[in-house]
Amino acid sequence: MTLVAVLDYAAITMFALTGALVASREQLDIVGFAFLACLTGMGGGTLRDLLLDRDVFWIADPVYLVSATLAAVGVFFLAHRLESRWETLKWLDAAALSVAVAAGAVITADAGEALPVIVVMGMITGCVGGLARDVVSNEVPLMLRPGQLYVTCAFSGSLALALADLAGAPSALSAVLAAVVCFVLRAGAIRRGWELPIYKPRPKTDASHPDNDK
Repeated sequence: MTLVAVLDYAAITMFALTGALVASREQLDIVGFAFLACLTGMGGGTLRDLLLDRDVFWIADPVYLVSATLAAVGVFFLAHRLESRWETLKWLDAAALSVAVAAGAVITADAGEALPVIVVMGMITGCVGGLARDVVSNEVPLMLRPGQLYVTCAFSGSLALALADLAGAPSALSAVLAAVVCFVLRAGAIRRGWELPIYKPRPKTDASHPDNDK
């Protein structure tokens, strides 16, 4: 099995688990579990392949669909045993994001694309599935919640891989570096509250107030 296939299977399975966990919170039936798991697991990779003009990975190899569906079925029967589904969801999503970013960036680098394209495709692969999961389930997307440092983690992991590839590092080493950088930052955001400065609008002033002329 190739490096890309291993990364894709790992990312899809973990993202599918998060999709199924969200389905459990929404109390969907087993078909709804499978749908949300497949959407989450394969959304980012599908958009990546379409943009890169590649064969869509799960159409070329339907085993990916089976993997995501089995993950959904497992969660359907076992989710009630979890003490904190939200906590589990966050950490699973962090691991899935890290692996998916590495997969998307490796595929793009192996295709010979430029550094900016590698970075963007890694981010797309990592972020789109989770975004679709949260939008479909009518939740505020995890990547848009304050203090999550989500897209920044995907960007940092993708950039690390792109720079390693530029320096001539082997694909496996570059992928590990990308995943580690992304996961460490995401773990810091979850556990330690790491975040970048956020935009805060300035208070509006009344242009007609006499103090404004001083």
